Amino acid sequence: MTNLEETIAGVQAAIERDRDWVVGLTRDMVRIPSVNPKFEPNPDINKEAEVQSLLEPILAEQGFATERWDALPGRPNLVGEWAGSEERSLILCGHIDVVPVGAAKDWSVDPFGGDIVDGRLYGRGAIDMKSGVAACIAAARAIRNAGITLDGRLAIHSVVDEESGGFGAMDAVRRGKLAKAVLVAEPTWGDVLPAEGGLEWVRVTIRGRSAHAGWRYNEIYPQNHEAGRLEPGVNAIELASRFLTALRHYELDRARARSHPLVPLGVNTINPGVIHGGAGLGGNGLPNIMTNPAIIPDVAVIDLDMKFLPNETAADIRRDFEAFVHHFAQTDAWMRSNPPTIQWELGGLHFPPMNTPVDHPLVTSLAARKSAIGKQPAIKGFIAVCDAAHYAGAGVDGVIFGASGDGFHGKDEYVDIESLVETTKVIAATIIDWCGTR
Repeated sequence: MTNLEETIAGVQAAIERDRDWVVGLTRDMVRIPSVNPKFEPNPDINKEAEVQSLLEPILAEQGFATERWDALPGRPNLVGEWAGSEERSLILCGHIDVVPVGAAKDWSVDPFGGDIVDGRLYGRGAIDMKSGVAACIAAARAIRNAGITLDGRLAIHSVVDEESGGFGAMDAVRRGKLAKAVLVAEPTWGDVLPAEGGLEWVRVTIRGRSAHAGWRYNEIYPQNHEAGRLEPGVNAIELASRFLTALRHYELDRARARSHPLVPLGVNTINPGVIHGGAGLGGNGLPNIMTNPAIIPDVAVIDLDMKFLPNETAADIRRDFEAFVHHFAQTDAWMRSNPPTIQWELGGLHFPPMNTPVDHPLVTSLAARKSAIGKQPAIKGFIAVCDAAHYAGAGVDGVIFGASGDGFHGKDEYVDIESLVETTKVIAATIIDWCGTR
């Protein structure tokens, strides 16, 4: 066994002996309700700042220089750093906001109790992803306790707001909190995920011409264009219906024409998520009147969740979609003169793609260290999106790796304790592999 392997084995053995530490930290975090206030504003459960106050002294005790600031009003990010070389620098990232509990009566345990039952630690945020944050901190703690000094700079980013777009991580990136690579400890069931597609929220607004519904015949049936004929209405909702049919074919064409080896075929979907139809376009971009079917509507607003592949760029997919909308409008005389409008980054949301090579040293280290103490991990892409995207968009090589569990965004959320301890061991080994020692 080489010195490096002996060092890593010693750190992993220490994590095993002190396994209750990472479990206890996860439990302490779960017991602090930190529901994202964008989903459920309530100061009794919007306690992201309290979670950061729990973590900050723990990071300081491990020799991290800490920095804390509000990424959003009253919602602080927390960053801890060990100094080191930039060439081998690494960020360990996790978010501490959680989604709402939903109906607490549907849970078999207290959603914020941190109950441990049959090797599982239960509670909102247990797997998504307070256990991931705890694993990163516990891995660094074991390295420090072993007396190891890393060559590369190591940073831990505990961020807010991932569940509603990642504006915490976006703010960290804007402030230059970057490195050569980032490991995001979202749950992956022990697999290694070096790729994820991008995501756009885009709004398409289709305009018609309002009129009284009693004169609908004047719009849809052939009429003589006699003097004094009332100006016919143009039903924007019906135009939107035609648009959605065309969009479905466009979506299928995209899926057939493009692929990426690490994600399922067709993952680049376009989901029509929200539709508003009515009369009178308001200053908020939505119809003013949506309760009177006696008006032929002149506004239809369609909000889309558009995923794209890891090997595509936002610029390319925007250009392609805009061309599709343009060609769709050419099929109708009204829309040729009144084309639909497109608004990108709806709500400020945009996730760049991540496409880290499968032979990247961070990927190969995680795969080898996981294989050495557990199952052979799959190397694949992330189906959803997470904060890794925001770092990747700034040029940071990213990988997602974390523990096993279930119930995230649902009832009875839990993290498997054995997988949590194993994940901590793997992350510790990969930190040493990537950052090196001196």
